[in-house]
Amino acid sequence: MVQSTAGMFGVLAGFGLGITATKFVAEFRRSEPERAGRIIGLSGLVATATGALWATGLLVLAPWLAKHAIDAPNLTAALRVAAVMLFFSALTGAQTGALSGLEAFRTIAYANVFAGMVSLPILVCGAYFGGLTGAVWALGVDLCVKWLLNSVALRKEARRYGVPLKPTQCLREWPALWNFSIPFVASALVVVATMWLCNVILANQPAGYSELGILNASNTWRALLVFIPGMIVNTALPILSETTSRDEPTRAFARTLKTTQSIIGVIVLPFGTVLIYSSDALMTLFGKEFRNGSVVLVGVLSATMISSLAAVTGPALQARNRVWIGAVFNLAYAVLLLAIVFLLSGRWGAASVAYGSAASYLALTVVGGWYLRRDLPRGLQRRIVLSALFVVGAAGIWLTLRPIQRYWLVAPMFVMALVVAKFLARYPSDEVGQSLDAAC
Repeated sequence: MVQSTAGMFGVLAGFGLGITATKFVAEFRRSEPERAGRIIGLSGLVATATGALWATGLLVLAPWLAKHAIDAPNLTAALRVAAVMLFFSALTGAQTGALSGLEAFRTIAYANVFAGMVSLPILVCGAYFGGLTGAVWALGVDLCVKWLLNSVALRKEARRYGVPLKPTQCLREWPALWNFSIPFVASALVVVATMWLCNVILANQPAGYSELGILNASNTWRALLVFIPGMIVNTALPILSETTSRDEPTRAFARTLKTTQSIIGVIVLPFGTVLIYSSDALMTLFGKEFRNGSVVLVGVLSATMISSLAAVTGPALQARNRVWIGAVFNLAYAVLLLAIVFLLSGRWGAASVAYGSAASYLALTVVGGWYLRRDLPRGLQRRIVLSALFVVGAAGIWLTLRPIQRYWLVAPMFVMALVVAKFLARYPSDEVGQSLDAAC
């Protein structure tokens, strides 16, 4: 709950500045480098202000949130320490967004690896000697190290591209921030606030914190599944944004979208299917009390797979400055998920959140894909829907089987998922399949 609460405040503190910097720096770094520099300066300036504002808000509201919102007064100290994490999270988000816009992905990876190496022993010691509060302090130190590394890296990469960093003139770019960041923050806040409310509803049920434990354990495997697709989607936005600045962007835009979705499908479908059919063993790793949580894990994985398969629509809308449409879609997702959790959490527990999320993502994929069919490349929407239906089928079959039967099907289902992913990667033409083979 500490992580979930800090995450909700983090959306407000970050103010969508990372994604804003990525989009506009990628779009202008070659054609208008001075404007790209002003965007970077404005992102850093506003991140400092919003980070400080919302970190202070969390610091002040921590006792009330701990007592009344999450019904755990003992978490007050941890929430207050999370305010430090919140501030540096806003700063590093803006920096990472600017580095992504400069396509400095290798630099970002090196900074993350080095920060992880430095922070790991601090995290272990913090958790061992300080418990939960010590672990949160360690996470704050990790973000501080990332901020220092990103500061050095950003200046180096800006010089390499000839992008001048002029914070004194950055307010000239305020309209871009207003027209892009505001709808993005609204869109992200809807999702984060929805998940926080789901956790609050679940925590206030009988045995609610036990159900939250199962849900958090399932989210560990979710994070593993979504790691590489998340990096691919983040990489796609600067490429798509750059194509919009060309004279004839349509063909490159469509090719980038198709190839990105195909690579995600080839990763998510087989790997996710293996995790689904191995879920009984995976949950047992957390202890015997988590053994019955495999049903929740399958729901979480299904939701993750469906959302990952349709994730390319996000950067497609962002690159074309249609962020408000994404905000409306996220609002529809939130309303449907909250309704399911409110009605079923008493009987289903954590499964209401897992399968409610999967059902909401599926509905959004079908309806949203149909609405955007003219904005997406030919056949992409049908490919996403067919992939999502395969996920539903795989999860449905799992639910009908006994544990030993599920283990027998791990390898066959993996092969089937791989064949389906490769087939859909070439649908409706072979052009994307050739791009995928080259990428692999």
